[in-house]
Amino acid sequence: MTLTDRRAALRAGAAAALAGALTTACGTETGPPPRRPAPRGPDPAAKPAAPAPRRFAGRPAEIESGPRDRPRVALTFHGAGDPALARAVLAEAEKGGARVTVLAVGEWLDRYPEIARRILDGGHDLGNHTQRHLDVNAMTEAEAYAEIAACATRLRRLTGSVGTWFRPSRTRRASETVLRAAARAGYPHVLSYDVDSLDHTSPGGPAVVRTVTGQIQAGSVVSLHLGYADTLAALPPLLADLDRRGLRAVTTTELLT
Repeated sequence: MTLTDRRAALRAGAAAALAGALTTACGTETGPPPRRPAPRGPDPAAKPAAPAPRRFAGRPAEIESGPRDRPRVALTFHGAGDPALARAVLAEAEKGGARVTVLAVGEWLDRYPEIARRILDGGHDLGNHTQRHLDVNAMTEAEAYAEIAACATRLRRLTGSVGTWFRPSRTRRASETVLRAAARAGYPHVLSYDVDSLDHTSPGGPAVVRTVTGQIQAGSVVSLHLGYADTLAALPPLLADLDRRGLRAVTTTELLT
């Protein structure tokens, strides 16, 4: 055997020895260990679905107030506007021990989807106020249904439910056409109100308080808005006045249950 052949044989033997050592140390694995998936945070979809609409026996298709013989009222808010202001209103309500009802505009949910869970996590009702906040009473039944169903789709995607209530946009009372469209979309009742705070006219916080306290009584459903600074300013004194009267602010579902 030549010197070149002997060197080749030595190199082959060393390679075989190294391979045997690796096999003994690592078992039968011939490559790197499999990668483990990175740990995942909580899945929002894993949260329980929000409550669905329900039918209240003996109540009309359009509800504007609750029982007058119990010391409860419902503060209902049209859901739109600056999300920081909306969160501040919710926090102020919770600070005062109130649970409220938010009727959200679908386009608002598209821009700020996290607000849906914020409302529910605070113990409040969440419902549907159409997709684009147009004059729903001026629409055909097909158009009205499309507006209601579009917002319902957003709510279902975000919370697992179409929400507990539907309130028509740009009107206090729904037409028969809108009542039919809402029922088709899954809402057995349309939510109206018997007290209009007029907060959307920006009259100042004290004026909002005077308007509401001058009309409110047991069973009242009050119309308010999340997107106005006057509403935020009015909430603490309004809740204090309700407390003095022995009235408790609850969700609309609680008001009627």
